[in-house]
Amino acid sequence: MNTSTDPLVLYGQPFDSRLLLGTSRYPSPAVLARAVEVSRPAMLTASLRRQTAQGVAASREFFQLLRDTGVAVLPNTAGCHSLQEAITTAEMAREVFETDWIKLELIGDDYTLQPDTLQLPQAAEKLIRIGFKVLPYSTDDLVLCQRLVDVGCQAVMPWAAPIGTGKGPINPYAMRTLRERLNVPLIVDAGLGLPSHACQVLEWGYDAVLLNTAVALARDPVQMAQAFADAVRSGRSAHLAGAMQAQEQAQPSTPVLGTPFWHQS
Repeated sequence: MNTSTDPLVLYGQPFDSRLLLGTSRYPSPAVLARAVEVSRPAMLTASLRRQTAQGVAASREFFQLLRDTGVAVLPNTAGCHSLQEAITTAEMAREVFETDWIKLELIGDDYTLQPDTLQLPQAAEKLIRIGFKVLPYSTDDLVLCQRLVDVGCQAVMPWAAPIGTGKGPINPYAMRTLRERLNVPLIVDAGLGLPSHACQVLEWGYDAVLLNTAVALARDPVQMAQAFADAVRSGRSAHLAGAMQAQEQAQPSTPVLGTPFWHQS
């Protein structure tokens, strides 16, 4: 599949890859750089709050590593629990990374890391009004996702499962319903653990996936990054090709009409 003829389009901007990659928890900066090199993601997510907590020197080195990859940076508001906290963090990230892109995370429960579904649309609406291109992290709740679209989000990032669990799509019905009902790009964010999970959601018609833990905590993060990149391409190709409909009864793959009787059974 030629990605130049089938790009991922977010807020009118085309991207050659349908894989977005997180940048935390890798064994070393060198491993992260190599994983980015082999997978060539559309964007790299980065948490301003987490990185600045590591000190000025470490933050500078990390931000320079991101620039050296040549991949667009998608700052996020990870760790924010209030509307104002998320907006302030987004504004700081815009200054540091010189971008209007923001992955909006507004956590409502620290145990499941489920987003605050009551404040999330309001935060998204406020950020859009001040010029941000908002990619909101959400659950697979249809009403929530539709509300995010209604306030101006041109893409939504529902989870497949709670962050870091690696369980894969735990509610296929809800996820497929989202894809059927919403006419904006959908990026699966959180819960994928295997390349087959990524392939599956792309087969369902999801537009992209965002990964971090599944790659960073693999025995070989570089090889796993490549595996996920291949899986995303395969899933997208399968979606475009159009899969056969599942059947309740067996059907012969070889026609029997006109076949000698001794070859029929």
